[in-house]
Amino acid sequence: MSIYDYSFKAQDGSDVSMSDYKGKVLLIVNTATGCGFTPQYDELQDLYELHQKDGLEILDFPCNQFGNQAPGDDEEIHSFCTGRYGITFPQFAKIEVNGENAIPLYKYLTSNSTFEGFNGPMGLVLKPVVKKMDKDYKNNGNIKWNFTKFLIDREGNIVARFEPTEQMKNVKAKVEEVL
Repeated sequence: MSIYDYSFKAQDGSDVSMSDYKGKVLLIVNTATGCGFTPQYDELQDLYELHQKDGLEILDFPCNQFGNQAPGDDEEIHSFCTGRYGITFPQFAKIEVNGENAIPLYKYLTSNSTFEGFNGPMGLVLKPVVKKMDKDYKNNGNIKWNFTKFLIDREGNIVARFEPTEQMKNVKAKVEEVL
């Protein structure tokens, strides 16, 4: 199967197919509204405004699996993100990214990528938290926290995975390379 074989729910409950995004460069992100990484929405929006015309789409999947940091319903989350951060990129229905209730798209992403490790000061904070949740976290592809990003090229290949501690300037540079 390819990434384009998967579908998921829009905020209104309708089905959305990944095939709608064929030929685009994608940055797929699991997000939360009450996380220390939530300010990344600003940089994601800046990146989107800069490169949407070049074929970039950012796909935002709210998720409440990490520290109960996205407790609202889809409408509340969307209102917060558009009001506080002015996001204009697509935001979908809240999902799970790990475990038996993970949506198939995320099962595909996590089984076809590897955890590259945390970096920076926030990495030092996250490591013990993540280790409590998953003692084997270094050796599996599971999502470790909010704002993990997957970069997909125009052919549907996963070309990079960025943990939430990765500096957005590095994410931007890789996106621009793939564009």
